[in-house]
Formats: sequence, structure tokens, C-alpha cells
Amino acid sequence: MTRAISLHDVSKTYARGVRVVDRLSLDITPGELLVLLGPSGCGKSTVLRMIAGLEEITEGELRLDGEYANDLLPAERRMAMVFQNFALYPNMTGRGNIGFPLRVEAPHADPAPRVDATARMLGIEDLLDRFPAQLSGGERQRVAMGRAIARHPTAFLMDEPLSNLDAKLRNHLRAEISRLTRELGVTTVYVTHDQAEAMSLGDRVAVLRGGVLQQVGTPRSVYALPSNVFVAAFIGTPRINLLRGVVRAPLDGAMTISLGKQYLRLPEPLSLDHQLLRVQQGREVIVGLRSEAVRIGKPAAARPGEVLITGLVEHVEFQGHEALVHFSTGSRPAVVPDLQAPRPVPRPVRRRRREGGTVLDRLRERAGTLRAGPVVVLDDPADAAEAAPEPASPESRAPGDLIVRTVPDIDLRDGMQVPLLVDLAHLFVFDQHGERICPAPARLPELEE
Repeated sequence: MTRAISLHDVSKTYARGVRVVDRLSLDITPGELLVLLGPSGCGKSTVLRMIAGLEEITEGELRLDGEYANDLLPAERRMAMVFQNFALYPNMTGRGNIGFPLRVEAPHADPAPRVDATARMLGIEDLLDRFPAQLSGGERQRVAMGRAIARHPTAFLMDEPLSNLDAKLRNHLRAEISRLTRELGVTTVYVTHDQAEAMSLGDRVAVLRGGVLQQVGTPRSVYALPSNVFVAAFIGTPRINLLRGVVRAPLDGAMTISLGKQYLRLPEPLSLDHQLLRVQQGREVIVGLRSEAVRIGKPAAARPGEVLITGLVEHVEFQGHEALVHFSTGSRPAVVPDLQAPRPVPRPVRRRRREGGTVLDRLRERAGTLRAGPVVVLDDPADAAEAAPEPASPESRAPGDLIVRTVPDIDLRDGMQVPLLVDLAHLFVFDQHGERICPAPARLPELEE
């Protein structure tokens, strides 16, 4: 039996009014693998613990198969958790660890058949008679997964189960988790800060920031149509290029987006998405370009919908199967200040013994001005000089403002000036508050399903 899990306006507030989850609503269908993704401290593990019953829900409702479940004890929810730190009993063998919850649930039943069946499924028969101290990290995690699977739970709750493992083992176990959850058909909620895990594992991905749900959708839709600049910046490797721009829409000329002394000329006739940018005339916006949206090429090689800019090579990263080229284009980068999700802090209590409170109180009060919403911090335009790319000495070169993915055998050297073709069909435009305005929010509804 698998289970539907629904969260309706769920919030969690700790002492002194610290709100770590804010009005979260999610519907998880039976058999679905949903990934909660976000930076450290965004509240994703707290959500998992509220589903499990290990944390009380301050506000809102948890429903399991449509029935109110806020007051159910953890054992009554019949869910199994897999933790980051394995949580194995050191005085029990693998067989004892897997069979322990079975003996608790049914003291008079023999757990051996289910333990052996689970071990065969995971391929860990040779680990059953070893103690945790005799196992590697990956083997311990397999045993921990076996303990969860053997219970035949209604849902799996996984709290960053692979974060303590090396990269090669993470990739291997990630594939195993994907296979097992689909074979078993059990509803799974998986918490991670690793976008590669989220994109490869999840049927859907829910992105959290400061306890606030930013977007939920399939991995494809979240990558292709991020709802705001935080989601765009958090998902994707390398990180999306974010540049400050100004929309210019003269009545007697072509619409452009100025990027300092260079600009993107929007092709005519304007697409429906680009027509919506007219209302941003004269306003500063954030331009998002993923590394695959720009390619190196001569003007004569431009395809329909591509426009030309120029970049100065600052650095080339060889990745084996590809190369990442860092360019300086004279553009002005936009900064997403909150990728580590600073949490809103309540107004501190004043100390009577000292006017204005302690130094720690004043720092917390300043931190309280940071909000969980998608806010983009930009430099003062008066402080940023608009400069086209010009050759500079190695000592004075910046890391670059544009990263382009290209073939690994390309012959580029630092300081070369290179023509770049920008595919405007893959152009993102966000307003100053970080909300996506192009493509329009209603575009490609099949991706939003």
C-alpha cells in the first residue's frame, strides 16, 4: 500500500518567532518520487520531519490519503526514514539492523524471510553478518536502506542519504535508489541540496528558499521555465549567466536590451514574449542566458533568432567532454544574494542593561531585513561604468561575466576577442524583483504540468 501526502498551508515556527517553513502547500501522489531541493537552512529537512511526525506542525494541515494526520504518532503513519548519518545500531549486525523494526512491529513473527528478501533485492547478502564498524560508508547506507525497505512502509522519507559519500559512490547509489523506488512503487520524499540528484531522481522537484516554496514541477519544466531568478540561478551547471540590462523600445526603431556598450537586438517581427517587454521600456531588467544559449561563431554563421555580441576570453575550463569558456563582454553582472537562503529573523528583544540591545541583537535585527522572496541585489547604476570588452593585463582581468559551453578541442587563449552568437529563443528576462517576465509565465503549459 502506498500513500498520498498533502500539505496545506503548513508552517513551522520555533522559539522567539523564528519561522522556518512558511505556508507550504504540496500534493504528492501515490507512488511519486518528489525531491525537496534547496540550499542549506531552507527548511526542507523540517518539512520531511513534519511529514514523519518528528516535528509538530505549527499551522496548517497534513493529510495522508485525504485524512487529517497532524496528531498521528510517527508509528501510526507507517513511514520509513533513511537518514544522512546511516543511524545503524553499532552492536547489531546488518541482519540485526534490518530486522530490528520488524521485531518491534511483530515480536512473535520471524523477520528472517523479509530480511533475506530485502538483502537479495539490494545485493547485500554478504553484509548481513558484519557489524557497522566493518562496513564502508556505501555499505552502511545500503543496510540503512534495507532496514527501511523491509518494513514495507507506506512512504519513504530520505534526508540527504548520499551526502556523506564520495562522488562515484553517490552516482551508483543514486541509480539504485531510482530503480528501487520505481520497482517498489512507494511514495518517496527525498531531501537534497544537490541539484544533480534532484534532476536525475525526481518525478517532480520542489524548490525551497527560506522556508518558502518557489516552484514545483518536473525537472525539465523547472530547468526550462524557472519561475524566478533564484530558481534559474540555483538549478543548472554551470550557473546561469545573469546580466543587468535596460529595455529600449523606440517607436521608430528595433527593440533592444542594452548590456552596457553592447546590446541584444530583438528580431522583427517581435515574438509574443518579446512584445511583452515593451512595458519595461527604460527599466532595468535581469537577463538570463544559460551556457548553451550562446555559441562561438562568425556573423555569417548566425541562424535565425541569433544576434551577435563580442567577448574577451578570460579563462578556459577543460572538462574532458566539453570546455567552459569564461568571457568578459563589458556587461554588468546581476547578483542573487540569497543562494544560501538567509532566514528571516524576528525583531530581537531589547536588553534593559544596555541601550539598543547587545551587539548580537543588533546583527540579528539587520539580518531580519533579508526576506525569503526572490530579490536581486544590483549595484548602483551610477557606480558601474559601461565598458565594452577591451584587452587588459592578466593582473587586472576579472573572472568574466559570461560562461559559454563549447567543444573540448577548441583553440582559445586568454585575451582573444571572439564573436559570440546569442540564441534569443533561449533568453530569460526577469524584473528587478526577480520574477520571470520573458518567456511569459503562461508559455508552454505542457512544461508546467
